[in-house]
Amino acid sequence: MTIRQNVLFDAPGPKARRRIVITNIVGILVFLGAVLFVLKGLYDQGQLAPELWTPFLTQEVWEFTIMPGLINTFRAAAAAIVTSVVFGLLFGVGRLSHNRSIAWISGIIVEFFRAVPVLLMMIFFWLLLGQLKVLEPADIPFVAVVLALTFYNGSVIAELVRSGVHGLPKGQREAAMAIGMTRGQSMRSIELPQALVAMLPSLVSQFVVILKDSALGSIITYSELLRSMQIYGSSGPILQALAVAAILFIIINFTLSGVANWLSRFLGSRTAGKTRPVSAPPVAAKAG
Repeated sequence: MTIRQNVLFDAPGPKARRRIVITNIVGILVFLGAVLFVLKGLYDQGQLAPELWTPFLTQEVWEFTIMPGLINTFRAAAAAIVTSVVFGLLFGVGRLSHNRSIAWISGIIVEFFRAVPVLLMMIFFWLLLGQLKVLEPADIPFVAVVLALTFYNGSVIAELVRSGVHGLPKGQREAAMAIGMTRGQSMRSIELPQALVAMLPSLVSQFVVILKDSALGSIITYSELLRSMQIYGSSGPILQALAVAAILFIIINFTLSGVANWLSRFLGSRTAGKTRPVSAPPVAAKAG
């Protein structure tokens, strides 16, 4: 019989398991109590009245408020995802460069943009582009949102690339060098593809962050989902409008996370072969 042990911590005994169950039950009851308290307060103030929620089921609200906001949200997020990946790959590989000057410059750029808040960059680019007058005024909020999301999330992706490559066994590069490949060829053909597969869950989680952070564009007048719902709620049920926006963001992010998990399992099954039992060759019978 095989005894399985966890080297990190001891398995909980009967009393510890009982305490864990009791703690979980108490936590759930406290959470449900808080939810009921909030719902009761909203009900007493008439915020749960059906006439405040039914407008969000009409075609007019979806056609002129929700869908334009969603389209602008996806538009900014899609553009920022593409540019962030390009930025991250470029400067992530730059930080891994054998040339110290390139690695040093790439490191300064990545660390700088990682340290600056996204909202601050959005406001900065919004004001800067407005002063330069190189774009149409209607396009400035979109470009400012994409630039801010690109520089911040691209810096995070650059760190994911660097850590993913450093997490690979050193034998990968040594084997590539042994068959005559250069350091750059090893990086492009062997190390970077494996690192991208390994960091895929973290990469898609960063895509979720980009989608959520696009809502900050409402502060610089970008007409994404949150701002559209704010404008609609300014002359109506603002609490309900924000609640619907939150629900839509939750659904989108859960869907994106589910796609990420499926993609991770799919790529894992494609890159990791299954072991098969090898039948032993028949043994010739000894001559009598």
